[in-house]
Parts: sequence; C-alpha cells; structure tokens
Amino acid sequence: MAIGESGMVRSAVRTMIRLGARPDMTGFEHVPQTGGFIVASNHLSFLDSVIIQAMLPRQVRFFAKADYWSQPGLKGKIMRGFFDAVGSIPVERGDQSASVNALTQLVDFIEAGDGVGIYPEGTRSRDGRLYRGRTGVGWLALTTGAPVVPVGLIDTDKLQPPGKRVIIPRKFQIRVGEPVHVEKLGPKHGLPIRRKTTDLVMEKIAELTGQERVDSYNKRPDETAS
Repeated sequence: MAIGESGMVRSAVRTMIRLGARPDMTGFEHVPQTGGFIVASNHLSFLDSVIIQAMLPRQVRFFAKADYWSQPGLKGKIMRGFFDAVGSIPVERGDQSASVNALTQLVDFIEAGDGVGIYPEGTRSRDGRLYRGRTGVGWLALTTGAPVVPVGLIDTDKLQPPGKRVIIPRKFQIRVGEPVHVEKLGPKHGLPIRRKTTDLVMEKIAELTGQERVDSYNKRPDETAS
C-alpha cells in the first residue's frame, strides 16, 4: 500500500476513535520526530495495537498474528487492509523461530528509520495487572541503540472486554512517557544488561499506568489450560 493510502487509513481510524471514544491523550511530544524508535506498551486489549498505530503521530509497526491476514469475508478484507496500511508484521503464533525472525525484522525497520512497537508482557493481561517484561524489548534497544518510548494504556479493555466481539465506545487513556535511552551494544550483549534494560522499561510503563505489578510472566490462555 502506498504511503498516501497508509496515511489516509490511519487518519480515518484516528477520527473514528476520537469521535467514538473521546480518548485522553498525553505526552505525544515525547515521540521522536525523526529516526528509528521503539514503542513499549502494556497490553490490555486486542485493540491496543490499532489504537497506538492510529493515534501516535508517527507510524508504528507491530507484530500481528498471521491469522489476521487469512480471515474470510468483508471483515477479513478490512483487517488485512488496515494491518497492511499501518505496516504490521505477520508472525505465526507460538512459533519460536518465527518470533525470533520477526524480532530481527524489527531491527531492519529501526535501522531504516521506522518506529516499531512491542508488548514486553508478551500477551494481553486478563486481570489488569502488569506482568514481568520479557527481554525482547531490552535486546531490541541494546542491539539498535534506538530510544524506547514507554506507553501506558488505561481502560482499553473496556472497549472490547475479553471474549467479546462487540466494540463498546468508552473513554480511555493513552499516556506517552519520556524516551529511555540506552547505549548501542549490538546483538551480542549480555543477558544481565538486557534484563536490567527491560526492567527499567517496565518501571516506566508502570509509572504511566499505575497498574499493580506482578513478578512473573504472563501466559496465554492456551498455555494455562490443563
């Protein structure tokens, strides 16, 4: 999709969100005007990526399940059009090698001057708490040296409660914090500095959201099923 079409799609979705949900948005001046950057956000709803990609002043590329590109009917066509327009990256869910390859793709996008997004928790929080961050965000930041922009989403889960298909217009908040800057160490840095960087990013997200912290990793429903 051409750059002009991409902008039109984001603008249209942004207008719908503003009219339907009247979001409270703060800190957008912290998004770098030029150069590659990383958005690290908490994750409450399927709509989180749509909201960030539509509302932030610059395009942000997120991972998205490859299944979204194969949905049938008009809904599937609309989903494919949006995800293509905002530069989403299809990845096979649960495929570790695919996830690693996708993370490597993000490095290429950052080095090309693009914005990329990542959810350090890995999956949506079903209970509203903020879980321990997985170290992919630390690896990405230290590998590229790109600034990490923390984002806090509040009440986006009320727009589409877990298990519901209907979107309910509700006011929500999106808070953008000051970027976290790290030294560029390349991909061969050590795990301790990666863990420390990830924990720092999670602290910044927690400051924005006020969520209760959990010192364990979040799990997908299929990972917790007996």
